[in-house]
Amino acid sequence: MLTIHTERLLLRPFVGDDADFVFDVYSRWEVQRYIGAVPRVMASLSEAFDHIRAWHDLDDGVHGVWAVTEADSGKLLGSILLKFIPASGSDLTVCPSGDTEIGWHFHPDAWGKGCASEAASAVLKHAYSQDLGRVVAVTNPLNLASQRVCERIGMTHEGVTEDYYNARCELFVGTAA
Repeated sequence: MLTIHTERLLLRPFVGDDADFVFDVYSRWEVQRYIGAVPRVMASLSEAFDHIRAWHDLDDGVHGVWAVTEADSGKLLGSILLKFIPASGSDLTVCPSGDTEIGWHFHPDAWGKGCASEAASAVLKHAYSQDLGRVVAVTNPLNLASQRVCERIGMTHEGVTEDYYNARCELFVGTAA
């Protein structure tokens, strides 16, 4: 997986040693409350290892899930993803939409510092450099913070959709210039 550098951040593959951090982030209701049609918190450290393995499987040279760290200290801050987004349907695991999604999940200690916007801008630039002409982001209608990130990174709000994840979401679209 490609490592991405920004002014303040390093985006790198997750490793097994990151499982405690992954569990810490995804076991928090304040992080999970807007994720999925039926949000749930991570219940065990073994789920964190399962997530890391699944994230490695997404890496195809373009798509993947990166650990977002402070460039100077290596401190983990969150995750950023670029992956195929499932279309709404009975089985989200076998129902691809054909669209690529960008998304982010950060530890609450990193909120409000511009890290999501900085990381997402870098991943969008990567996506466009790989000939992805269109990238979508979907947010829970109540997740105003993520909607602001979408706007900051140049994505356009296209209204409400029920096309993905069997959920009602705000849709944002980014296109290569």
